[in-house]
Amino acid sequence: MANDEHVAMLKKGVAAWNAWREKNPDIRRPDLIGADLNGANVTGADLRGADLDRADLRGAHLGAHLSGAHLVGAQLRYANLKGADLRGADLAGADIRDADLKAARLGRANLAGARLIRTSLIGAKLTGACLREASMWDVRLRGADLAGANLRGARVFTVDLSWANLRGADLSGAELKWADLKGANLVQANLAQADLTGATLVETNLTDADLTGCRIYGVAAWGVKLERTKQQNLVITDGEPKITVDNIEVAQFVYLMLNNQKVRDVIETITSKVVLILGRFTDERKAVLDALREKLRERDYLPILFDFAVPATRDITETVSLLARMARFIIADLTDPSSIPKELEAIVPQLAVPVQPLLEGASRPYAMFNDYWKYDWVLPVYRYEGLEPLLAALAEKVIAPAEGKVRALEERRRMIEAELTKPQ
Repeated sequence: MANDEHVAMLKKGVAAWNAWREKNPDIRRPDLIGADLNGANVTGADLRGADLDRADLRGAHLGAHLSGAHLVGAQLRYANLKGADLRGADLAGADIRDADLKAARLGRANLAGARLIRTSLIGAKLTGACLREASMWDVRLRGADLAGANLRGARVFTVDLSWANLRGADLSGAELKWADLKGANLVQANLAQADLTGATLVETNLTDADLTGCRIYGVAAWGVKLERTKQQNLVITDGEPKITVDNIEVAQFVYLMLNNQKVRDVIETITSKVVLILGRFTDERKAVLDALREKLRERDYLPILFDFAVPATRDITETVSLLARMARFIIADLTDPSSIPKELEAIVPQLAVPVQPLLEGASRPYAMFNDYWKYDWVLPVYRYEGLEPLLAALAEKVIAPAEGKVRALEERRRMIEAELTKPQ
């Protein structure tokens, strides 16, 4: 229980309390344990080192004011500070374990080096507060306002920062391991060199934020807003070797490729079996393309027929280019061309993927197609007379030349790699 004399002195007013503290420097830790200070006005009081464990310091609606208080090194464990006004208070090094600061106002408060363990700061106002090198475990900051706060070097483990406002906050070098940042506003925040190991980044707004050098091993990143976000040297491994990427959205995929054999097998299967089929989708021409797809399936390929709705975020050429990067080879039916010229223009000059052109009857290829003969991966046009002859000759006249070109390109790559890695 609290020391009655100490409590009585504090209730006499800030001037009397501060004078008493100055005259009694030997009392370094005033005993205010469990004190009922509800309604007390202690604005500017010198509470440095005071033991306020379990004290009732509830906030504005009940009249408690701690604005500008000196609470350096104070003990505030289990204290009730709901809605308390702590704006500008000096809480450097304070022990605030298990305290309740729901909806408290801590704007510009100094919490540098403070211990906030199992502390509730739900909906608290911490705009511009200094939390530099603070230790925070299991802290609940859901919906808190930390705009412009300084959390540089803070240790923030398993903290709930979901839907918190951290706009412009300085989190450089902070340890944010397993933090819940779901829906958090981190616009223009500085997270350079921060440790985001295991953090939840779902619908998190990182627009204009700086993530340079962040550790992002184990993050869950879904629906993250990353417009103009600086993403460089993001560390995706836990320990050595240190592997970095420059895009948080692809980090999980890259890590899976490196560490999950099943994922590697799937990727290898896709890149070794996908065949992209391009052509016109009138009823007559699509019947030919559908038949090609069925025959390729029979030969254990994974045919992709480009006849689906284009995603709203990509135009046709971007989508077809993405599919081409996944393909082992491409079959392009030039008969009665429509979008084929634009699709091949997006693929052929950029990607060394074998293209086997088809053309029905005696008609000539469209005029601009002649520009592609200079690319070694474009095979001679195979002419066919009707669907049945095409399917009968598919293995010998279409698949075999395409596979031969795949092997030739692979051999050329190996030769170039060998030349580049040859000892000088």
